Amino acid sequence: MSIWTDIGDFLGSTLPNAFAQVVEQVRTVFAGDPETRRKVAFSVAIIALSAKMAKADGVVTQDEVKAFREIFDVPEDELENVSRLYNLAKQDVAGFHSYAKQVRSLFPGDDPSDADILGDVLDALFHIAKADTFIHENELLFLEDILVIFGFDEAAFEDLKARHMLNAAENPYRVLGVSPDMAFDDLRTAYRQRLKDNHPDQLMARGVPPEFIALATERMATMNVAWETIEKLHRPKAAEAT
Repeated sequence: MSIWTDIGDFLGSTLPNAFAQVVEQVRTVFAGDPETRRKVAFSVAIIALSAKMAKADGVVTQDEVKAFREIFDVPEDELENVSRLYNLAKQDVAGFHSYAKQVRSLFPGDDPSDADILGDVLDALFHIAKADTFIHENELLFLEDILVIFGFDEAAFEDLKARHMLNAAENPYRVLGVSPDMAFDDLRTAYRQRLKDNHPDQLMARGVPPEFIALATERMATMNVAWETIEKLHRPKAAEAT
């Protein structure tokens, strides 16, 4: 069953007037099905926070809408349900800090993968923010505030910025989070571990719906470009050492 079918059934014929009520419904409606609850919670989180972020720079561009659709593999007949949640978030008087805290409460750390899935939410928001060729200063402040509320440190924020705002071929070490002083074998091990951690199967295992696996595809493509550059720089040195 598609996540959009689950969300459509969840919404039913009415929608609460506030995001806090949506969060509470996610908890209660799917109390007996934790796997579906995580998938719905993840989807609702991105829809709501991306709507709030769209207001951060005051403009919703067609590129941002396109990026939204890239992250959300939404069938045409399910767009109405997404729009209902998106518009609720835009119109809700609650600020984005309140929304971020509500999302954090859906992934409080009871599951070992909660931090990872909150990272996936941030990754999707960065993807949408950069869609109109650059990330607006207000969007960057928005993302940094969300990251803090989610419990991440400054290093995690710098890693996200590197992956989304730097050219992987020009900044390969920064993108992979490694040092140029590392041995070739250690660099390769770090690269392979990052690929493993971000494989689509890993994302789905922690609750990211299959409809969102474009997240993993983009991450892995960026990492592959970075590694190809590093390999060209280090392989001759590794060959000389043998």
